[in-house]
Amino acid sequence: MQQLWRLLQAGLGVIFRHPITGTSIIPVLPDGRIVLVQRRDNGKWSLPGGIVEWGEDILTSVQRELVEETGLNLIKINRLVGVYSDPSRDPRFHSICVVVEAAVEGDLHIQDTLELMNIQAFSPSDIPQGTLSHDHDRHLQDYFQGLTVLA
Repeated sequence: MQQLWRLLQAGLGVIFRHPITGTSIIPVLPDGRIVLVQRRDNGKWSLPGGIVEWGEDILTSVQRELVEETGLNLIKINRLVGVYSDPSRDPRFHSICVVVEAAVEGDLHIQDTLELMNIQAFSPSDIPQGTLSHDHDRHLQDYFQGLTVLA
């Protein structure tokens, strides 16, 4: 019984003491506009994305999150923008975020209405930078500078 308890404690430690992996997508429409979603929890605009689910790879997570949050289809991943792991980057928990630029197509449509309240395509000069959720201002700044970041 004592050994079972130690195994359970070790398992809980692995689950709750390690960062969660997520993705953020910089979805670029054929006309060059970038799609952002407005979050319900803080009212701020953000890049679409979310937590990688058990059994998913990053590409599958990007495709799923893109459809759930924007209704758009992935044409291709253009490039890796960065991997962001600062423990303070997400106010909810320690997460590691893989950020990609993606060519997308389709009609804008939120499927996850519990998490999101709005969706909009912005020309790069009209993005409300400086007010985005989490560390998405940094993601877009690095993207516009053409960087690939490990932070």
